[in-house]
Amino acid sequence: MATLTDQAVGMSLVGFSLLLFIYYSVWVIVLPFMDTAHVLHKYFIPREYSVILPGIAAVILLLFIGAFTGVVIWKKHKPKKAD
Repeated sequence: MATLTDQAVGMSLVGFSLLLFIYYSVWVIVLPFMDTAHVLHKYFIPREYSVILPGIAAVILLLFIGAFTGVVIWKKHKPKKAD
């Protein structure tokens, strides 16, 4: 069973992910169709970053997955101690 702390951390991560998804969706889907003088534009960074930031995040994610896989494979093939 998950403890109350685990549930709180999980709900925090879900909430953060939801806010990030909504922010990115509005930034990429809604803002290009709005006038550049609209007040909503001041709450978002320039649109050039809408491609750069996910690309950097993808590279970092792939590096972590590769490092994790490498560590697991390395530990699996380690010679066992002789008794």
